Amino acid sequence: MKIKLDRESFLKVFQLAAAVAPSRSPKEILQNIKLEVSKSGSFLTATDTEVGVRLSVPNVVVEAAGKAVLPISRLNLILRESSDETLNMEVDENKILVTGVSSRFELQAQNPDEFPDVNQFDQKDFFEVDAKVLKDLIRRTLYATDNESSRYALGGVLLEMEGETIVAVGTDGRRLAKMEGAMTIVGKPNTGGQTIVPSRAMQLIDRMLPDDDTKIKIAAEANDLTLEEPGGVFYTRLVEGRFPPWQEVIPKREQTNRIDIPVGPLHSAIRQAAIVASDESRGIDFLFKDGSLVLSSSTAEVGQTRIEMPVPYDGDELMITLDHRFVGDFLKVLGPDKSFTLDLESGEAAAYCETADKYGYVIMPLSKDRR
Repeated sequence: MKIKLDRESFLKVFQLAAAVAPSRSPKEILQNIKLEVSKSGSFLTATDTEVGVRLSVPNVVVEAAGKAVLPISRLNLILRESSDETLNMEVDENKILVTGVSSRFELQAQNPDEFPDVNQFDQKDFFEVDAKVLKDLIRRTLYATDNESSRYALGGVLLEMEGETIVAVGTDGRRLAKMEGAMTIVGKPNTGGQTIVPSRAMQLIDRMLPDDDTKIKIAAEANDLTLEEPGGVFYTRLVEGRFPPWQEVIPKREQTNRIDIPVGPLHSAIRQAAIVASDESRGIDFLFKDGSLVLSSSTAEVGQTRIEMPVPYDGDELMITLDHRFVGDFLKVLGPDKSFTLDLESGEAAAYCETADKYGYVIMPLSKDRR
């Protein structure tokens, strides 16, 4: 194999693939990345057997086709530290030779035939969604999952794909985030069963996808999901187990209080109110009265805070205690210039936050003895 590569382009794709490769594995070869080059293109492959990617590398001039197993840490350093715009790479059975204008690096080579393949996207029936829509779904639900729970299905994001709507749901049992987006159906893809994508896989998908209208193809089977975008293919095994009946968690109320709140001022007020919070005392009291919201918190060993801000509320006094981290997580993914509607029934019922673009967030209140 002999190629000439654009260093920055190669490094960008190499680092994406490296994020998938395991730092430790019984199969040591998986701690590397496989490179394949031919007249049809150049591709980097990485996998830990649960998650895998095959990414296209641009700006590679192929002088001799072939394949090689690339050591992640050493080659990453070469690509980062070199000042050359282009590098040459030659590979034979014994060594990988990387050269620049005034540099030469020789690394040990491994047998590329021992590196496992990653599933390719060859389905004719699939769902199609814009990249920015999928990234928005991921970012607005991923933070609510729980990788440490004994309830294994909570360690992933549920995807429900039906008709022209894709719904993403994440929950840890104390809060639940739900986001909807538009999609299209090509052919007759599988819509049965639960598609629960591991949290780590969702993080990698978010990192891999562009922030634009690029069309993303998704095919979900009983045990795995394959995704294709112009830059490559992503594969992941699905989380086993049953996801909670999330529709039952979304409040459906006749008598309720709906309050429109700007994100920026509330987020600032919460950060101030949380100054005296601790790991043992995370609750903040939200008191709504006479056109204002008063946030207060107290910790015996630290002190007290009281922050007030105006809100359009003219009902009876209503107080609910919420974990400030859970509220802050929701506000962070919205952005300071946005607003949302807070739906409250009482201090004992779940708080429900929703936006105009079909984003919903449920937070269970804290009892006084759990503050």
